[in-house]
Amino acid sequence: MKISARAGLLSLAAISLFCFSAMFAQTPVPPPTLSMTHAAAASSASAPKGHELTADDLGAFLDGLVPQQIGHSDIAGAVVAVVKDGKLLYAKGYGYADVAKKIPVDPETTLFRPGSISKTFAWTAVMQQVELGKLDLDHDVNDYLDFKIPPAFSKPITLRNIMTHSTGYEETIKDLFLTDIKNLVPIEVYLRAHMPARIFPPGVTPAYSNYATTMAAYIVERVSGQKFDDYVEEHFFKPLNMHYATFRQPLPDNLKSYMSQGYILGSGEPKPFEVVQVSPAGSLSASAVDMTHWMIMHLQNGKYGDVQILKPETAIQMHSRQEGWPAGMHAMCLGFYEQSENGHRSIGHGGDTVSFHSDMHLLLNDNVGIFLSVNSLGRDQADMRGTFFNRFMDRYFPETPVNEPGVSTAAQDAKAVAGTYMVSRRFETNILAVTGVLGETEIVADPKDNTIFSPDMKGLDGQPKHFREISAGVYRSLDGKDKLAFTKDAIGRPVFYMDYPFMVFLRVDSLFDKKGFNFFVIGFSLTVIALTILLWPVAAMFRSHYAKPLTLDDGAKRLRLLVRLDCIAALVFIVGFVSILNGLESLKISAEGLDIWIHLLQVVGVLTGFGALLALLNAVKSWGDSAQWLWYKIWSTLQAFACVGFFWFIFHWHFLNLHLNY
Repeated sequence: MKISARAGLLSLAAISLFCFSAMFAQTPVPPPTLSMTHAAAASSASAPKGHELTADDLGAFLDGLVPQQIGHSDIAGAVVAVVKDGKLLYAKGYGYADVAKKIPVDPETTLFRPGSISKTFAWTAVMQQVELGKLDLDHDVNDYLDFKIPPAFSKPITLRNIMTHSTGYEETIKDLFLTDIKNLVPIEVYLRAHMPARIFPPGVTPAYSNYATTMAAYIVERVSGQKFDDYVEEHFFKPLNMHYATFRQPLPDNLKSYMSQGYILGSGEPKPFEVVQVSPAGSLSASAVDMTHWMIMHLQNGKYGDVQILKPETAIQMHSRQEGWPAGMHAMCLGFYEQSENGHRSIGHGGDTVSFHSDMHLLLNDNVGIFLSVNSLGRDQADMRGTFFNRFMDRYFPETPVNEPGVSTAAQDAKAVAGTYMVSRRFETNILAVTGVLGETEIVADPKDNTIFSPDMKGLDGQPKHFREISAGVYRSLDGKDKLAFTKDAIGRPVFYMDYPFMVFLRVDSLFDKKGFNFFVIGFSLTVIALTILLWPVAAMFRSHYAKPLTLDDGAKRLRLLVRLDCIAALVFIVGFVSILNGLESLKISAEGLDIWIHLLQVVGVLTGFGALLALLNAVKSWGDSAQWLWYKIWSTLQAFACVGFFWFIFHWHFLNLHLNY
């Protein structure tokens, strides 16, 4: 295998790809939406009139849009359900629940996996227990648990922190999905064994957490005396007539035949039923029509038919915007998050497993709910969901045009916010910490028009979107759909918010944490290391052919050999880690089963540290040996820098952390 600087970077990119694909499993990936910031200020007389939202018009609209989208994206099947004024307006399945058997999607009975939309059931259960006086949103959760969260930042974690994703936990993906149902353990066992590090003070920095959600569900179990699966069946599924819904894994026998297959591409082979360890955070299987019962209940402030799931005041509290987010940007509610568009306030949740991808939108003031789910990743599934919601809103709830004047200090403001940013939802102390630097984004000031842009935020034309400042610290894309808002954190660093309120981007000021510096270090190191190994036998053959033996004493020869062995160890380390993470991504082996192999690689990594010292010694000695060729001395020096750089990289990014919670 030819290894170069580019190959070294591609190896790290493979690590990043795995981590981010796993990270967004069980994660809402909402479409790029427009915050409700200005429509209320516009004259209602000037508001454009959308199409009337009727079953006939909606059916024609969906039939013209959804089949085209799933065909283009190579998605096997999709389901859409819309409710209005407390009733089911329209529900339809598209494509297949099982491609090979040609089983069509049935909106009433076909089970999809809504992923993190499952969390809304956990949050609603919490609020029921708050109503009963058994839970307090602002109380230390340690008092509800039978294990202790270690103290940090002199502040306890509360249920409000959990429900606004501001616990301060770093990301964790280990055992989110399991290779075998036999490996599924009770959630209290998972919680004890997988507690992530706390990297932010609670209540300050939003950073989405599957772990914290699962902990909230466990608290419900403890105060209610019921297992979570039993709780949701008694308190939600039965009273809401949700007969095709379950959190149970494996599926109950009476529901197995209704389960849709899951795919990566609709043209590919189906994937096995996904086993979710953090079950309250993402194991729900439900039909679209059953999900409409859930939407109607929340749209009617806890009421469905004659059943009152939540008191109206509790539901309103749950749906209310929480403090801590910039004005004009989407904010967290209690569990739900804002997804407003075209001046219409919407809350909801998104959800993803490996195969299934879903969105739920609740337009509270319009009494409309939308559920969309697909059973395949597809080629551009995230764009499909975003496109669907945008077109739905533009057709039925169009935006009121407003004039947003520029800001006189736009040039200075753009320069002030320019820089490198890292997302708050990240691995920071564990072996996947390097994905943080690989996922960094740059904010660049454009002096030509005083806009800002990021090379990572592209429009449909493939070019970076430019954002114009419309008020102090708030920027809107020139196409009018996306927004950014810049504020300062507790120590005065710029922070920017997108329309995803469960995470923010923090500016990176340390050179050692910036992508460019790290790419140079690892690229240079792997290039020199690879060339050292590749040229080793080549040089030996040339010396043998021309009868030119090494002019080194025995000590120098030993050092030379040890440096080359260190280079081999470095490549073994990188290739081994990439292979292990690819194995995790494909779920071919359990995460726990990989622990021993990771520890063995970490031993190799530690040895590269000793090898780096030997490479430094070899370089110093070579310059003191007058018999050695100048180019050999230069190459020995480059080897020393490469070996030291490599070890610094794996040490700095916590590859050698023996605590394998990640």
